[in-house]
Amino acid sequence: MSETSAVEAAAAGNWRRAGFAGTAIGVVAAGAAAGVAMERLTVGRGMRRKARLALDAAGPYGALRGTPGRAAADDGTELYYEVDEAEAESTAESGAPAPRRRRLFGSRTPTPVTVVFSHGYCLNQDSWHFQRAALRGLVRTVHWDQRSHGRSGRGVAQRLGPDSVPVSIDQLGRDLKAVIDAAAPEGPLVLVGHSMGGMTVMALADQYPELIRERVVGVAFVGTSCGRLGEVNYGLPVAGVNAVRRVLPGVLRALGSQAQLVERARGATADLFAGLIKRYSFSSRDVDPAIVRFAERMIEGTPIDVVAEFYPAFTDHDKSDALGVFAEVPALALAGDKDLVTPSSHTESIADLLPDAELVIVEDGGHLVMLEHPEVVTDRLADLLVRVGAVPAATNVGTYGSTAQPGG
Repeated sequence: MSETSAVEAAAAGNWRRAGFAGTAIGVVAAGAAAGVAMERLTVGRGMRRKARLALDAAGPYGALRGTPGRAAADDGTELYYEVDEAEAESTAESGAPAPRRRRLFGSRTPTPVTVVFSHGYCLNQDSWHFQRAALRGLVRTVHWDQRSHGRSGRGVAQRLGPDSVPVSIDQLGRDLKAVIDAAAPEGPLVLVGHSMGGMTVMALADQYPELIRERVVGVAFVGTSCGRLGEVNYGLPVAGVNAVRRVLPGVLRALGSQAQLVERARGATADLFAGLIKRYSFSSRDVDPAIVRFAERMIEGTPIDVVAEFYPAFTDHDKSDALGVFAEVPALALAGDKDLVTPSSHTESIADLLPDAELVIVEDGGHLVMLEHPEVVTDRLADLLVRVGAVPAATNVGTYGSTAQPGG
């Protein structure tokens, strides 16, 4: 067989496997597809496209920008971050001095606390839009894009062809360390992580426990897990989820190997994926459509080959022992009660391992709870920052109301 024929045969085999797996994945998509089919009866494709464009233009979400910076990961991957500085102590409009910040570690002129936000799988730093807007000017914050996401570079170790190194949660922990070294090399830290970002924080603690003990004064885990993700059923019947779990890694590899073709096809299936994204991101029935569209844009912006190379890392993730490093650190463990991706029981397990953690389960909240119910997440984060002396107790973080109405 010629080399060309061998390549064609291999590609055909990949797509046959992908076709078989499509049957299993159809179990996952059934509910979303039914809704999309009903929508097609009443709303034309052109109208739906115009609606997306209108939502893109109307929503200010993801428009916040800070001072850009770049850090180099240990494999040379360029990691993009932005810093929002705290405003200097100033005189209020009434002429009275602004509230004094609490002193940390007994220092006369303490280095300000830096809050480092780590985002989740297939998202980017803009997923923290509401929290970033609320805290701007009040506390120093760092927002970064995980490797191969957002404005960060494609993972160098993952684009070496046959010699590529699979992504691991441990690698992401080392990436976070590189960002901290570049953006916040000194002073106290508060670490905030959502989903994969929370796992990244755990991996940092696992590999750099001395950093946690010496510098971290607070930690927040939002909609994340310390392990046993292979047991999550995503709200599906057991038979369906087991079928998907068996074939999905192979399907993603097959799709990732044909990335250009898949990316061209994604536009044709945008309605189906929009239904899936809404189901697995939000719980409330009446989420602001502009927020849903914002989430779609972030997820759609993640290339299929990146989706494929990150997915296997979650099955291997187990950082329950690493949580012990945070045992004496004020902590927040928060999740939506209807999170289908990292169920709230996983957050309860995190809180059980952290004696000083506040456990918050948000009613009618899905996986992207910080976008769906930003008022709750921001309020609890602000309370954590007050607890660790990062902001004065009287600080007003602004009113950022819920983007959803109670679901039915």
